[in-house]
Amino acid sequence: MTLKLGLPKGSLQEATFKLFEKAGFNFRTSSRSYQPVVDDEEIEPILLRPQEIPTYIQQGIIDAGLTGADWIADTGADVHEICELRYSKMTNNPIRIVLAVHNDSPYKSAQDLAGKRIATEYVRLATRYFGELGVQAGVEFSWGACEVKVPQLVDAIVVNTETGSSLRAHNLRIIETLLTSTTRFVCGQDVWKDEWKRTKLESLEILLTGAMNASKLVGLKMNVPVSNQVGILSILPSLKNPTISPLADPAWVAAEVILEEVQVRDLIPRLKRAGATGLVEYPLNKVIY
Repeated sequence: MTLKLGLPKGSLQEATFKLFEKAGFNFRTSSRSYQPVVDDEEIEPILLRPQEIPTYIQQGIIDAGLTGADWIADTGADVHEICELRYSKMTNNPIRIVLAVHNDSPYKSAQDLAGKRIATEYVRLATRYFGELGVQAGVEFSWGACEVKVPQLVDAIVVNTETGSSLRAHNLRIIETLLTSTTRFVCGQDVWKDEWKRTKLESLEILLTGAMNASKLVGLKMNVPVSNQVGILSILPSLKNPTISPLADPAWVAAEVILEEVQVRDLIPRLKRAGATGLVEYPLNKVIY
């Protein structure tokens, strides 16, 4: 038995493959192939646009996949959410689905766009949004590159943004945020009821969330003189209890701790000045809580 797994092709593809690599799975694909190869005989992967993945899961064409909460909301697909995976193409921050207009336009809110033209890939999501506000706006599908259409072709756009840099580059400003989205690992409702597939999916969840947990963490180990053990270890952040191991020399102990990577750049010089030696920082692949 195999699990048919949909992986997002496009901007999320590289980040997705890196996450799976840290989780212990190696995917290989050519630039023209939609059928990656993975070193797990129980997984049958296929690359799909993330917009398509929720619908294919609901229809039973694939068993599970990684897609954005934005596309689940847009399609309205009935899928089972296994877990949230907070990663995107550039950062680990959520993306936002926003309503944007040209900086020189008079529009200040969605209500100001009554009777105006809106371009977006999120047609159903945007249509529902304006409908709930009671605003009659013309929402039309765009194949991408929405930013270049304002204001010559349309009055506003609904797009996703991670950093806002593309919007700023096109002299656009955000007037509303429709929703905030992160990557979700989802499967079909019937798939979740299948014992073998559910077990496989739960194993993937453990490994993928473990890789996500490790993405901002590093290990730090050092040798600490017993004479100043309390003082040196007090430099570490509170609630971070290191593992202490004896060394051959009874005057020294080895200490090891897991920390946020951003903390270590400040801690290492302080620990060194306090008398710690043999400091080693090392990356982590998975942290399972």
